[in-house]
Amino acid sequence: MTPSNSIAPTPAWLRLAIGIIALAALVVPALLVLNAPRVPHRRHRVPPVALPNRVVPKEELPAVEPIAIADLTPDDARAFNESIPFSTDPNPAARPFHLVGAGDSQERAVDCLAAAEVYEAGDDALGERAVAQVILNRVRHPAFPKTVCGVVFQGAERSTGCQFTFSCDGALTRWSPTPAAWARAREIARMALHGAVFRPVGHATHYHTDWVVPYWSASLDKIVALHTHLFFRWAGWWGTPPAFNRAYVADEPNVPQLAKLSPAHLGGATDAATPAGDPGATGLLFDVNKAASAIPANAVPAAVAGDQNVFLVTLPDDMVPDLYPALALRTCGDRPYCKFMAWLDSSKKPARLPPTGDQAAAMSFSYLRDEKVQYVKALWNCEQFRRPSTAQCMRRQLPPVPAAKPAPAASAESAPAAEPAPLDGVRRKAPAQNKAGAAVPATPASSTSSSD
Repeated sequence: MTPSNSIAPTPAWLRLAIGIIALAALVVPALLVLNAPRVPHRRHRVPPVALPNRVVPKEELPAVEPIAIADLTPDDARAFNESIPFSTDPNPAARPFHLVGAGDSQERAVDCLAAAEVYEAGDDALGERAVAQVILNRVRHPAFPKTVCGVVFQGAERSTGCQFTFSCDGALTRWSPTPAAWARAREIARMALHGAVFRPVGHATHYHTDWVVPYWSASLDKIVALHTHLFFRWAGWWGTPPAFNRAYVADEPNVPQLAKLSPAHLGGATDAATPAGDPGATGLLFDVNKAASAIPANAVPAAVAGDQNVFLVTLPDDMVPDLYPALALRTCGDRPYCKFMAWLDSSKKPARLPPTGDQAAAMSFSYLRDEKVQYVKALWNCEQFRRPSTAQCMRRQLPPVPAAKPAPAASAESAPAAEPAPLDGVRRKAPAQNKAGAAVPATPASSTSSSD
């Protein structure tokens, strides 16, 4: 008799089904793994050459070489940059910078600093302040030029290898910041040039984005990261505050590449009425650029027939002379070469070049741009307009000198032949005289006698 609580045996078909399911649970994942597409694993490369890692001694001034980028992909570059640790040494803030010099020099310093900010960091206040501080640190360091424009445009004459890439890669001709962005960059530049210090970057003299690897990065101390930019200072004594001991030279050079952004670089032209010490004043320099962008296309004068780079213009009677460069900039547009000549008196304006003497003397304003030789110049007729500097004045046209009337020919019988003037520094014997005091004609022997 079978007990009532006994368990019935498992049917064979159920055991078979469970075995198949268990086998599938093992076989299917194994097949998926074996047949999955292979993803190649690429190790991050290192730069093609060994990066320098040397601390320059105090007795040796560190060299400032043109920037050269290692041949790495952005991902490889980021991995390499992450492998470089941040310096654990103190990071003291730089001393405040106080701009000095003539008004036109100060305006050019503001323009150069603002251009570096907006072209290097974009319209980003934090990045612009960091870039401005790096440039002012360089001005004080013995390894760099002693003017703001000199630092910003160091190496700009080369097609590659400049210190700030925007100055030599054509960015200045490809695009311009909006008036609002340019005004903000100038405001930040003015603040930095009149005492504002951006403490996070300390005494940094170098920076780069995290997706590139310059060859100098391993030999400098990495001190801070801001957004996608990494900031560096020299290792050793050259990165300490005592090394930043050079004085600023308050004579900023004229930079023709910035003429499109500011008339302060139109051959030295600037507006003396703009308060250079007012951080909130954009003044006439910004008004010129705003006026240039505001001039409608149908108001732009037509070029001379046969030469699309030459403009002979009658100036509007109601336009302020300080805004003539705005009309010239709007008229010339992006032309690498442009000659703009303008008259207030339309009756004096020539129909073609060259102008006559009277027409040239009556010219009121001229603007010449030749990017091939890096030349930009704006000049006013200072007999018509009062300017703050004679450097802005055209050369006065001198009247032609009348030709001298020829002297009547003298008869050989009526006038004796004039003796040649004696040579300076040569002493000759006095002509011989007879007893009556009359001169005795020279003989061949006496005329060839040597001097005393």
